[in-house]
Amino acid sequence: MDDRLIPGTRPVSFAHPSEREFARILDFYRIGWLYEPRSFPLRWKDDQVLEMFTPDFYLPDLDLYVEMTTLRQRLVTRKNRKLRLLRQLYPDINIVLLYKRDYFQLLAKHGYGAGDVPAPHLESVLNDTDRILYSDAQVQASVRRLGQEISRDYAGRAPLLVGVLKGVVYFLADLARAIDLPVSLDFMAVSQYHHSEEGGALRIVKDLDEDIRGRDVILVEDIVDTGFSLRFILGLLRAREPASLRVCTLLDKRTRRLAHVQLDYVGFEIGNDFVVGYGLDLHQRYRNLPFLAVLAQERLHGPAAETGDCDADAEEISDSEPVGRDTIPA
Repeated sequence: MDDRLIPGTRPVSFAHPSEREFARILDFYRIGWLYEPRSFPLRWKDDQVLEMFTPDFYLPDLDLYVEMTTLRQRLVTRKNRKLRLLRQLYPDINIVLLYKRDYFQLLAKHGYGAGDVPAPHLESVLNDTDRILYSDAQVQASVRRLGQEISRDYAGRAPLLVGVLKGVVYFLADLARAIDLPVSLDFMAVSQYHHSEEGGALRIVKDLDEDIRGRDVILVEDIVDTGFSLRFILGLLRAREPASLRVCTLLDKRTRRLAHVQLDYVGFEIGNDFVVGYGLDLHQRYRNLPFLAVLAQERLHGPAAETGDCDADAEEISDSEPVGRDTIPA
């Protein structure tokens, strides 16, 4: 890939703040862009070019040129004249004249960000996150794939899906709808003993309502990190003698794995980024974003910055500082 298309790799001197803002939004949605990459001759005499037009941006993924403008009518009129002439001379070129108010309408038209972020929260999300890691569409495609795999593997059976609260709720609900089988749902929650002399031993704060003896059980997680808490929960469930026990996780942070645990169904394998959205949070924020985003480093403070993740259950696990939900020794 051209380095100029990768966010943060190209030094650019923008002519106007609105261009910088638009580039920032494109980076957030991981849309490649080039700044003023080409000039189009509009008028010439013999071999001498008399007038040219240089669009502000080119978006290769959309094969689209974008020219930014303001609300000053004289400038808009001049640019519209140039665009009409350009379209006549270069009919195969796709170009739009864009006002600031039209940024997100344009992206929504091409499938980016339509309904992804409620308007009142958009500026906050742009400030707090570096980029979208996986879009709403990518998340839902992964959930559908997992649902198809589970439907195939459990054909003729009725599995029990066990979710570990709280961050898994969004994923579990969508996954259950993606499984073309009769399924049952149950939940459990774990926490760390407060001020315990056991050095962080886990306890069950919400146990299952269902008897799982002889049942086909799928433990559903939002994210697996070190694997310690997952190993603890699997030990508890195996002791109850289910007919089978498998693990499905939306995110696998394999680079941080310390305990050996088998993951049977994985949505995405990710690096050591701090991820929020689609159930994952920091201090109860960002859960209801439909996509997965990488939180900006400056939004992390203290121990939370060291864990790599801070699922909501941090509040249940510790009454002091937030910790990663899956980083508790058992």
